[in-house]
Amino acid sequence: MILVHGTGMDMRSWGRLSPALQREGYCVFALDYGGSAGVWGRGDIRASARELAGFVDVVRARTGAAQVDVVGHSQGGTMTRQYLRFEGGADPADPSRNKIRSLVMLGPTTHGTTFGGLQTFVDAFTSLRLTDEPTNEWLADLGFGVATYQQMIGSRFLSDLNAGRETMPGVDYRVIASRSDTVVTPPEGSFLVPAPGSSVLNQWIQDSCPAANVSHVGLLDDPRSIFLVRRALDPGLPGAVPC
Repeated sequence: MILVHGTGMDMRSWGRLSPALQREGYCVFALDYGGSAGVWGRGDIRASARELAGFVDVVRARTGAAQVDVVGHSQGGTMTRQYLRFEGGADPADPSRNKIRSLVMLGPTTHGTTFGGLQTFVDAFTSLRLTDEPTNEWLADLGFGVATYQQMIGSRFLSDLNAGRETMPGVDYRVIASRSDTVVTPPEGSFLVPAPGSSVLNQWIQDSCPAANVSHVGLLDDPRSIFLVRRALDPGLPGAVPC
């Protein structure tokens, strides 16, 4: 099991989910990636996907597992999809050779985000250390890193990643999103369009708990979110979402 953090965050993001998965018997690993100017998750997502590729191979070698499961938050889900499609994580010709068995994504930036408009975007930067790409002049002036620009609606990166197909055969995808997410806006942009040969479940926290108010960062440690991650990894998990 590999946990992949989001933009401007690090492996400490998993302080609630990691112990919960360990209690279920999972062997849990996490990494920091995309470091830039002392902040993780800022760098080019393509380069970060290559970092993940090396990490996955190390985990597979250490554990002897042919495949791993991944839980990715925000950019962590999107970057893992880049790894699956372009950096050797999946083999479309022979899905039995895929290195990832299942990918659970919490509020991923699948189709990009407006960051709630300029004000919300700046607020997200100050509170979460989100960053953007130097090729966009005014954002560069604010000190943003490449990764955030790549996650904005209409970016070349997302166009390339989503062109033709959004999912790879043989991979089990689960997307968990919140209608009250104000970082990934609109929040339904998190959801995947399944391609042939892959299993996809898109779900709102509010499908189970209509009154839930779970923020983007709250997806990391809210009990309802954690339960849905556990059930995504183990569909036979008993009990109900703790509304």
